[in-house]
Amino acid sequence: MSARYRTTTLPDVNADPHLGHALEFIEADCLARTLRLQGQEVLLNIGTDEHGAKVAQKAAEEGKDPQAYVDEYAARFKTFADRLDISYDSFTRTTDPAHRTAAQAFWTRCADAGDIYKAAYAVKYCIGCELEKTDSELSEGRCPLHPNMDIELREEENYYFRFSKYQGALLAHYAAQKDFVVPEERMHELTSFVAAGLKDFSISRRREKLAWGVPVPGDEEHVMYVWFDALVNYVSAIGWPEDDEKFKKWWPVTQLAGKDNLRQQAAMWQAMLLSAGLPLSRTIFIHGFITTEGKKMSKSLGNVIDPLELAGVYGVDAVRYILLRHVSHNEDSDLTQSAIHEHYTAHLTNGLGNLVARVLTLAEAHLPQPAALTDADTKLSQAFSDSVEAFHFNEALDFVFAKVTAADVFMTEHMPYRKIKSADGAEQDSARKDIEHLVRELASIAAHLVPAMPRTAAFISEAVRANKKPENLFPRL
Repeated sequence: MSARYRTTTLPDVNADPHLGHALEFIEADCLARTLRLQGQEVLLNIGTDEHGAKVAQKAAEEGKDPQAYVDEYAARFKTFADRLDISYDSFTRTTDPAHRTAAQAFWTRCADAGDIYKAAYAVKYCIGCELEKTDSELSEGRCPLHPNMDIELREEENYYFRFSKYQGALLAHYAAQKDFVVPEERMHELTSFVAAGLKDFSISRRREKLAWGVPVPGDEEHVMYVWFDALVNYVSAIGWPEDDEKFKKWWPVTQLAGKDNLRQQAAMWQAMLLSAGLPLSRTIFIHGFITTEGKKMSKSLGNVIDPLELAGVYGVDAVRYILLRHVSHNEDSDLTQSAIHEHYTAHLTNGLGNLVARVLTLAEAHLPQPAALTDADTKLSQAFSDSVEAFHFNEALDFVFAKVTAADVFMTEHMPYRKIKSADGAEQDSARKDIEHLVRELASIAAHLVPAMPRTAAFISEAVRANKKPENLFPRL
């Protein structure tokens, strides 16, 4: 049995979880569940990034101790993941003692490699990204991702990481492993960024200015820069550096991240791994953003789509379905409340839900016993698995719902609901065979829905085994 390690990025805890977090969590969960169904051993890591200037600032604004503040928000993210049925195996918090130990050990490794030095620099800094910015990354003096925040000019003595040292090694790795970052356009973007030249980046802040962070080993006047600390979670989650056996079992990792994390995950973190003498990540999948009516979601615009509110209206599995099938996983996607309602009604209420009701109504009335299922009826198709593992979640769900359409067509063409009423015994036998065929198709549909819509899959499977029509899966709203 092969061991597969999958991880999302760790969201910072300066705001409530949102639709983008739901997208990444659900993508990772669908991937992990698919691998488990193939008999593979999987470790799915999620968690929270709890240090940094934004967190300290938010805690101060709310008059709270930073630890109390992050405890509250970490609990919110954990509840969020649980509500969305994310089957995580590890929930890593960067305030965990084991993570702090790992971050300091990682720092020491990089320092021993000669890749950490202290220097004074003047930099332009976006507090929203918690990243230094070059002039070419700014638009009219502002960060495109946080246009409402002023760029700060900072001049201070900090520790720096020799990012520039690893330009050649990174480019060589990208050339050798062309699918290191997917989709392909993000790989091109990353290669262009690194080829343009790398600047060493700051990895500490003076404690007098920012006390909320992991102390720098051997220098209590500095704490680690949030990105250096947070990225180490991918190895701390699997026991590094203390449990070498566990680490070697699971590493390297496949990561999922948003496009605003491309540089951090696929360049900065990989250079840090090279410095620490650890293998690089296996693959990094970069997804786009979700907008609504062409605009970024924000509370000030009043256009935020809350995934938990959606789940309260349509159900958790409907949210998972919409994010996996009706959102582009490569580019930015536009999603509106009206589109969500249309997808729910057309594909879940009138499509899947109606098919299940019609078939099992016939089965309950006319099959003397539950349909005899074979392994083939519940085995995942290779096409489905391949689509999920290639991060083509839309295609995987298209495959499942093509089976729904095919079953509807079969029902229309064979008309078992009419033949079963015939006085001709042969016609009745034919109808029962058709009904049993449709029940087996439902079993297959349910098996393929386990990674995407686990509650629905279980509900259909149970109804098939009981040979009884269930309550409406997706009530008309």
